Amino acid sequence: MLGLAVASSVAAPALAATPLRAANTRRVRVLSTTDRHTVQPLIEHFERRHADLRVDYVELGSLQLYQSFLQQDEAASNADVLWSSAMDLQIKLVNDGYALRHESPHAAGLPKWANWRHEAYGTTLEPVGLVVNRQLLGAGEVPQTHAALTALLLADVPRWRDRVATYDIERAGLGFLIAAQDAMATPRYWELAHALGRCRASLHADTQSMLDSVAAGHTLLAHNVLGSYAEVFARKRPELSVIYLQDYTLAVSRVAFVARSAPNPQGARLWLDHLLSAPGQRLLAEAGGLQGVRTDTARSPRPLPSLRPIALGPGLLAHLDQSQRLAFQRRWNQALRPS
Repeated sequence: MLGLAVASSVAAPALAATPLRAANTRRVRVLSTTDRHTVQPLIEHFERRHADLRVDYVELGSLQLYQSFLQQDEAASNADVLWSSAMDLQIKLVNDGYALRHESPHAAGLPKWANWRHEAYGTTLEPVGLVVNRQLLGAGEVPQTHAALTALLLADVPRWRDRVATYDIERAGLGFLIAAQDAMATPRYWELAHALGRCRASLHADTQSMLDSVAAGHTLLAHNVLGSYAEVFARKRPELSVIYLQDYTLAVSRVAFVARSAPNPQGARLWLDHLLSAPGQRLLAEAGGLQGVRTDTARSPRPLPSLRPIALGPGLLAHLDQSQRLAFQRRWNQALRPS
């Protein structure tokens, strides 16, 4: 369990300075939660444009990335850039003074919610939705709102028992973020949470395992999956559909910042600018299936009327206070893991 007390000031932490060695000037070390194969074309494009730089890409889980960076263990030592889907943990690190300010020349092309103090930048716009197996669920049964999903589950609990999936918020930082945002979006979230608990929803640490479960027919429906992964997965499996609910659709973003302790801050800034540039955003979308966040490119964010991007800023810190986090987890466990 993390003790995540939120700092009230933005004093820079007392990190030991890392000498800028010649070897480090040729390396940009990126700690990331994004699968390497998804961003390999982006890495290769960056290295072609900056022949004197090489990307040292370290892939970690969101909680592991956060903890490793704070502990400066072997996995996170000498990090230049942190890039994570756990928006709240990223903003906490920035709030606590671990980020360097960087006024990117690409900031003007971003929506306002994706730029916090020129220290943290949202790089993607990824809707959160449902995945259903159309061969096992009739078209008329597919819910269009959160309330309709609750009603669907409660109307026939035996049918849904052990056949619905969602995130385990104790194992997945992104799962906790989405659940907390759902609870703030509507007080009726807890009705849905209790319905999932009554149906003995299987709890997962990542989107991919939920997708695999639906594709195998073990699960009829997966709740709160990342659309960026689900859409790519569903293109090869016509029996699957990705559904975005019409009352509201949360959208998360992978947040990047330059570490204050970066051995190669100039290289780090170049990598961050590459993520935010029009070519970088196109590569994220075309090669990796990650919808870019820019509003001024040909591949602008999808027109979903119900889309609610989660804004960068101090509002993300509310549930990271240790007492609030424990209270939320306790209530969630009572709903999803009823005795």
